[in-house]
Amino acid sequence: MHRQIAGALTGRVTKWVVLVAWLIVVAAASTFAQKLGDVQNNEASSWLPASAESTKALDKLAPFSDQNDIPTVVVYHRDGGLTAADFQAITAQAPQIADLDGVVTPSDGSPTVIHPTDAASGQKQGLVSQDGEVATSIVTFNLGAQGWNKMPPIADDLRSIAHIPGVDTHLAGPGGQVADAADAFAGIDGTLIFAALGVVIVILLFTYRSPILWVLPILSAVFALFTAEAVIYFLAKYADLTVNGQSQAILSVLVIGAGTDYALLLVARYREELRRHEDRHEAMAVALHRASPAVIASASTVAVGMMCLLLAELNSTAGLGPIMAIGVLVTLVVMLTLLPALLVICGRWVFWPRRPAYGSDEPTTHGFWARVGNAIAPRPRTVWVATSVVLLIACLGMLTLKTGNIPTDKQYTKTYDSVVGQRVLVDHGLADTSTPIQVVTTPEHAEAVTTAIGTVSGVGPVDQTVPAAGGVKYLPVTQTVDPASQTAADQVVAVRDAVSDIPDTLVGGSAAIYLDTANAAHRDNRVIIPVVLIVVMLILMLLLRALFAPVLLILTVILSFGAALGISSLIFKYIYGFDMADSGFPLFVFVFLVALGIDYNIFLMTRVREETQRVGTRQGSLIALASTGGVITSAGLVLAATFAVLGTIPLVFLAEIGTAIALGVILDTLVVRAVLVTALNLDLGRKIWWPSKLDRSPEPAAQTRTPVPDA
Repeated sequence: MHRQIAGALTGRVTKWVVLVAWLIVVAAASTFAQKLGDVQNNEASSWLPASAESTKALDKLAPFSDQNDIPTVVVYHRDGGLTAADFQAITAQAPQIADLDGVVTPSDGSPTVIHPTDAASGQKQGLVSQDGEVATSIVTFNLGAQGWNKMPPIADDLRSIAHIPGVDTHLAGPGGQVADAADAFAGIDGTLIFAALGVVIVILLFTYRSPILWVLPILSAVFALFTAEAVIYFLAKYADLTVNGQSQAILSVLVIGAGTDYALLLVARYREELRRHEDRHEAMAVALHRASPAVIASASTVAVGMMCLLLAELNSTAGLGPIMAIGVLVTLVVMLTLLPALLVICGRWVFWPRRPAYGSDEPTTHGFWARVGNAIAPRPRTVWVATSVVLLIACLGMLTLKTGNIPTDKQYTKTYDSVVGQRVLVDHGLADTSTPIQVVTTPEHAEAVTTAIGTVSGVGPVDQTVPAAGGVKYLPVTQTVDPASQTAADQVVAVRDAVSDIPDTLVGGSAAIYLDTANAAHRDNRVIIPVVLIVVMLILMLLLRALFAPVLLILTVILSFGAALGISSLIFKYIYGFDMADSGFPLFVFVFLVALGIDYNIFLMTRVREETQRVGTRQGSLIALASTGGVITSAGLVLAATFAVLGTIPLVFLAEIGTAIALGVILDTLVVRAVLVTALNLDLGRKIWWPSKLDRSPEPAAQTRTPVPDA
């Protein structure tokens, strides 16, 4: 039946129907795919769970500030001390700053731009450093829901106004960070796509050794990306799916990488069948019939693994699950329909100059992966034990991994203006007063809250001057440390402990958001990682119809994950110079490596099972390694290269994710799948199929068979 369906999709007429249908779909989808950035939600509330205290505090703060407000700190620095003329210039700038687009005018009559009038009053207000070298002005912008995208030109105008000869001027606080983040992500989707496509094209040229063939997988991957982005656009716009810049970036990489993987497997099988069938339509029908089960199982495993992220408390992580699942499933459909149609339409010439002529010979057992299998075969137990020990040693590198909130001045891989501004504030003992601890309570409990907070060391005084509104009293508390630092988190915990017995009191603000995000991420790690393991193992049990082999495969993937994390940790610390990783880093790496790493085991083990029924497990394992080695290696290199492209984004978190996943995929492809799993198969033999019929039946007599490599 599978073969009949495959033949129906690539018949002499239906191949053209499939092509025209996809051209219509992509023509419509491309319009909406380009709008995906318009429905991104990068606000704090889109990341945090509704149950977080900082989220609840944000809701209570609605009468006092809009969630779209962007407080911005202008930092003025002159070595040796700011002069009286400098302060006069700062004061004169206030009206010009107030006239900028999006500036918020406080309804309580307070100044639109808070600035020091002179050194003495500025020091009293905490706007001038004790050494007189640094002064700050504060202004708040509100540019709507997509304000972070609109902030860069506003920031440029603000810097132009704030310029004073001889004075170094920087933008810090949320406004400076938002402007720099928008610049860092500007054009990121196009940059990532072109970079990923570039590395994939190079790898495909080496793999296929054809100047033409690579066009078809790349074209199919681009069609898949446009279609997936259009579907996600509608879900974000009408079904409240959370999409942010981070998830959109990872989507591009995943679709291109996974799509090319599936294309490699299908093209390899098609090329094999072209040598066996004179009619290319028949060859494709057989190739789809043989290759599609492994591709479908692989994509389904990735999609189900990603959907486990829906269990996350963090909205951003929960939203990533369906986004990635949609991307993989759309890619699967494209690669099993459009790509086969394109290959059949083009004919054998697309493989030029190495056309697979009917009746021609395939490469045989003398290939590289056949030699690897023959080297493992004499002492498989020694090989898998030694390989496991080496990987376990690599896991020890995880002891150097420190996760948490990355400090503001270390979130980027290059130095931005907001980072410099933040360092200037810290070095000169000034607080970023635009991001206080935000305490909300009732008017009748305000005095008790103020008294309780007064017992907490390290935080500034409580500001009681903000009038109550809607039965809510807002009490901002100044912090003198970076809100993303561990010290700031400790202060939030101390304030929450101090007011925990006072009814209707919540503690929020930037530092509280960072803290709640880290706590939610740690919870997600504990809950989702075991669930993903169980779900993936159940899928493997259904696919391989055994219990022992899936358990072994899961253990090898865990070992691969630990080794990748350990080596990555050492790279971060001693090569990149990164002090720590984001709280969500282990979960992201785990889900991607388990889901994607299982892919290659599926490709290998489905072939092992196929050959086992003919020649037995041990001989079948050698044939499977020789047959799938080339295509799996190429697929792994493609996926590793595409994820490594994330390192082009000047964001530490994505650079770490890209490095760890790329390293993990390479380890899984070249070491775990090729050496460890093959050695286990050779050592245990038919026992790996327990308790299926293959375990109970005797090993067939060895047959002489030339393996037909898939690449």
